[in-house]
Amino acid sequence: MKLSAAPVGAASAMLLVGTSTAVSATIADYPVFAGQALRYGLAAVILLAVVRQQRLPRVRLTPRDVILLLALAATGLAGFNVFLVEATRHAGPAMIAAVVGAVPLVLALVGPLMERRRPAPRTVGAALVVALGTAVAAGLGSGSMTGFLLALGALAGEVAFSLLAVPLLPKLGPLRVAAYPAALSVPMLLVASLVMEGTASLRLPTSGEAAAFGYLGAIVTAAAFFLWYDALRRLGADRAGLFAGLVPVGALLTTVVLGIGHAGPADVTGALLVAAGVAVGMRRPRPAGDARGDRPGIRELV
Repeated sequence: MKLSAAPVGAASAMLLVGTSTAVSATIADYPVFAGQALRYGLAAVILLAVVRQQRLPRVRLTPRDVILLLALAATGLAGFNVFLVEATRHAGPAMIAAVVGAVPLVLALVGPLMERRRPAPRTVGAALVVALGTAVAAGLGSGSMTGFLLALGALAGEVAFSLLAVPLLPKLGPLRVAAYPAALSVPMLLVASLVMEGTASLRLPTSGEAAAFGYLGAIVTAAAFFLWYDALRRLGADRAGLFAGLVPVGALLTTVVLGIGHAGPADVTGALLVAAGVAVGMRRPRPAGDARGDRPGIRELV
């Protein structure tokens, strides 16, 4: 993927994740955690097969690499799903979406600090606009303090999904970073399923459920995760994070296309704010010499 295509990859990844909302409605009767284990297991098989087919050079994992991969699987995948499911029992979907929609802002602030640089004011401002657009589209909704705290846990998991991958990407590459945590999260989710849903949760899906899991595993997980991590490596967490605001846009487009929902004024306004925030955040500041038609000075060339 060329550098100029990184924003396209990031946008495609988040729009694909957004389509999972409509698809997930078709598997509402399947045990949640067992279903997520199926989804991530399928994605891991696909991604690991691609790694082998690409004949990528072998890498030796250090203890630090293993800890980061386990942490990524436990927080960004398994933990995120546990917090999200538990949050729905104490808060409405709108409140949860509004809280988790703060991901771009958190990444814009924390991502640069992890790289020992100051957050860019333009990117932080753009992230605020994106987060506002997500909140407008979702509405603030209602819920208890417990639901709010659980939604914050889901937000932390979503942030960890990107930030814990940053130090792994230069060595492992996007394919492995997408594949390894997906595989590691399967046993974690199976344990959660047995504890919270009982042994009856481990059942075979129907043909319709299997088709839905196939889409979620191959497209929403394997393809989207690879696209996201490839863009994250090229754009950085702060700028790539802006595209996280496109998840509700993808959900809206899917429901409209499938005829199971319609776009209201809040949806359209929120989507426009998200688009404006992404556009502003992706613009590079113009060098000082460009405005005068002068050649850039030594500082700009170094």
